Amino acid sequence: MTATPMFPLEVAMLPGEELPLRIFEPRYVAMVGDCMAMAEPAFGVVLIAAGREVGGGDQRCDVGALARIVDCQDFGVERYRLRCVMGERLRVVRWLEDDPYPRAEIEIWADEPGDPVDASRVADVEDRMVALFDRIGEARGTPIRSRDIVAGASADPVNHLYALAARVPMGQADRYSILSAPTQAARLEALSEAVDSVTALVEFQLSE
Repeated sequence: MTATPMFPLEVAMLPGEELPLRIFEPRYVAMVGDCMAMAEPAFGVVLIAAGREVGGGDQRCDVGALARIVDCQDFGVERYRLRCVMGERLRVVRWLEDDPYPRAEIEIWADEPGDPVDASRVADVEDRMVALFDRIGEARGTPIRSRDIVAGASADPVNHLYALAARVPMGQADRYSILSAPTQAARLEALSEAVDSVTALVEFQLSE
């Protein structure tokens, strides 16, 4: 099993999302150089569970996603601007020494077999998302094209729930719960709970 470059972030990135990065820290400049030497430049992204990446000493989650570099601008002074698209979900098998940047042995983690996802439950979550966006728009005095936002989620059944989750302004714990759900049905349940939590928070803030 080969070592994969890893990039811990304070955000739980979901498959299908875009990730823009500006790279200037020396160890990650080295990481980009190594990635660009690959046939398919990519690195793993995981959520920082505690601490901060800068300066080291952070605690990293073991579930993340593969970031594929689709555009790399080299400014020639050990600075890069990257545009990445998040791909397959991954699971860390073993963290390796940071030499000079974080590395790990990983495996691609596809959804595990489970109960089929009920289309009516997905539609219910989508309806509650529309109601949430409408409520936010009303509070701001700016109408939101809520149904269009929801309808714009990926039609790919594998990534549809991720795409819906990416549209909800939820916290990192909820995003990670959705990312790390072992099955599609479990992911739908985690998304449903996250929508409920955000809706309750919005209503509480508006009531004050």
